[in-house]
Amino acid sequence: MEEYPNEEHIVKILDTEYVTHNVKRFKVSKPDSYKYKPGQATDVVINLPEWKEERRPFTFTSLNEWDHLEFTIKIYSDHNGVTNKLGTLHAGDELILHDIWGAIHYKGEGTFIAGGAGVTPFIAIFRQLQKDGKIGSNKLIFSNRTSKDIILKDEFEKMLGANFINTITQEKTEKYDNKKIDEPYLKEKIKDFSQYFYICGPDAMIESIKEELLNLGVNKDKIVIEQF
Repeated sequence: MEEYPNEEHIVKILDTEYVTHNVKRFKVSKPDSYKYKPGQATDVVINLPEWKEERRPFTFTSLNEWDHLEFTIKIYSDHNGVTNKLGTLHAGDELILHDIWGAIHYKGEGTFIAGGAGVTPFIAIFRQLQKDGKIGSNKLIFSNRTSKDIILKDEFEKMLGANFINTITQEKTEKYDNKKIDEPYLKEKIKDFSQYFYICGPDAMIESIKEELLNLGVNKDKIVIEQF
């Protein structure tokens, strides 16, 4: 049986809003002395008797110095799971947060590659870099099914400008690329394969992109994926 950490914090939802048609932002009260780094996550439980055994990991999209916590969560309303229930919660409802753990840590300038809701660990990383004036030449390549699925499009455009690259896989659009992130696409978009590469998304996507980057000569120590 899996062992879970014992730390528990009951927090209140302060506000919720949809940022895309199926991604919701949760503003949550922050426990005293609660500290985390951009890219880290925690296990979240809905504080209702029938949901107490259902723990799910979510990444903080807020910065540590904010006076509240924020989660940006894709709501799967097609089945009666945790995110579907989260989508029905409002200000005043409670969540239980557990220990803070690993996830993705920023090691230096590079290219971030995300699929769908896999972009969430990168949100706080980019917000922190922006705050510190260190966005530099970091780049984000973001793959989504349709243009309406792009999470925080306006904020990423403002932070990254031309270094925010979108590719859409299930909709023909002239505004964005319509390609899968594969070896030819990576060669087209990236000139320097000695930099860091940060990958987050579905497991199959992470594995295939990692393999393609290695084929392109990237040092395995420069490939950063989620750590548990």
